[in-house]
Amino acid sequence: MQLFQFAYCSAIVLLANAKSIDRYHPERDEISTASLSAPNSVELTARYWVDEAQTGIKAKQKRLQTSRNEIARNVVMFLGDGMSVPTLAAARTLLGQRNNQPGEEAQLAFEAFPTVGLAKTYCVDSQIADSACTATAYLCGVKNNYGVLGLTAAVPRRNCSASLDTSTHIDSIAAWALADGRDAGIVTTTRITHASPAGVYAKSANRNWENDAKVREDNQDPNACRDIAYQLVHSSPGNQFKVILGGGRREFLPTTSIDEEGTSGRRTDGRNLIEDWQKDKISRNVTYQYVWNRDQLMNAAEALPDFLLGLFEGSHMQYNLEANVQTEPTLAELTEIAIRSLSRNKKGFFLFVEGGRIDHAHHDNQVQLALDETIQMSAAVTKAAELLSEQDSLIVVTADHAHVMTFNGYTKRGSDILGPSDKRDESGIPYMTLSYTNGPGFRSHVNNTRVDVTAESEYRQLDWMSHVDVPLDSETHGGDDVAVFVRGPQHQMFSGLYEQSQLPHLMAYAACIGPGLHVCSAASRIVQMPLTMLMIVLIRRLFH
Repeated sequence: MQLFQFAYCSAIVLLANAKSIDRYHPERDEISTASLSAPNSVELTARYWVDEAQTGIKAKQKRLQTSRNEIARNVVMFLGDGMSVPTLAAARTLLGQRNNQPGEEAQLAFEAFPTVGLAKTYCVDSQIADSACTATAYLCGVKNNYGVLGLTAAVPRRNCSASLDTSTHIDSIAAWALADGRDAGIVTTTRITHASPAGVYAKSANRNWENDAKVREDNQDPNACRDIAYQLVHSSPGNQFKVILGGGRREFLPTTSIDEEGTSGRRTDGRNLIEDWQKDKISRNVTYQYVWNRDQLMNAAEALPDFLLGLFEGSHMQYNLEANVQTEPTLAELTEIAIRSLSRNKKGFFLFVEGGRIDHAHHDNQVQLALDETIQMSAAVTKAAELLSEQDSLIVVTADHAHVMTFNGYTKRGSDILGPSDKRDESGIPYMTLSYTNGPGFRSHVNNTRVDVTAESEYRQLDWMSHVDVPLDSETHGGDDVAVFVRGPQHQMFSGLYEQSQLPHLMAYAACIGPGLHVCSAASRIVQMPLTMLMIVLIRRLFH
């Protein structure tokens, strides 16, 4: 069994390397937008989703009693990639059990926030979402197609020419903050060019176009449709970000280069984008620093430069439980340094923080790693809450999509969350309390009977995979709604069930940035004024 699993996983890795693909998110056949019939055709426009969000805000204004004096100077959005509701329940239980409690009664930091909502995660062309269409929704306020970033659903995946039409381009809440004179930054445990962080700054017809070579692989022109790393360094809003912290050095370096830890660059255009970033800052006569390990980051934090770029791995950052603590900063450390840097702007800031490897561990059916990454994000939220006042800083914690991990069985209170259920299947074989409906952890049945995974020699090791029903190279996302936890100005506005694309509009409402309704706008004030005061305002306007 061990040999089978080793060979199976090795084959997956070799195949992924051979094709240079993201093994967690394999390519799929796309649905042509031409096949979308009315009334769905209206969803191809940005206007449809903007209007939907503004209608939702108006309805909440009427229903909720909120103060127009509560305005968010700072907005921090935490994104747990793949952090489904069952993931939250299991992670809080593991956290409690690590503290020698039964576990179920424990609480992740953000679960204590005063408002909780639910967001619907589907894409325009897909029932179950990926991290690109969801990023476009929760950062740009518009739903679009699976695998596409920062463009409306009028652009099919991989269609470079369609993406050149500027009417399909949509800005993120980071761009709205910058336009208001605030600062912006991104922090992630994935490659900084991966789908979720790329949603903050990129406009790309394919999430996989992280470097110019990937654009060429789709027979497209990288000089027409710039790759995601290039956009971060050379285009707005990415080139204005004060803080950029994550992984992914390989996407910034030419194939002729080897990075500090031995990873080969992947760019075929000969560019060194890290050097380009540095030259840009020199031309602006601002202070800057590029760092690639934890020691350098901590030294930079003692006297923070105007601009900080940190790329800590060739690809994704290491899982917390496997990380080299000498070279790898924690998500909480990254978050603290980003907030300290951005807080120097008196007008405020927008910061995006992603716990991105929750998703990757789920894809590999490695549940212990997934839950620990969730706990690490909770620690990062704790740090942000300590540094920022609840009076003027909005903190939003959510997920982009779910996964197919199940929390099942009839196990007694306080039982090991990472262990087997108290019950057994009809053949008397144990099954895990945390199982998956699909993925690479499938074990072939013997004599039409499931094998006992608890008897495996590598059982419960970090890279051990929980058992699954359906064999796949990579476990799939789930179509569940995801939770939204909010603290700070106008937090009540985030209650209820709504489209994921309402999230940036709600954040903009609280922060008074970007298009649409704002809590500080004249229209909003009139809605919330007492009748007598409203009459006085109207009379004054009639006579002036």
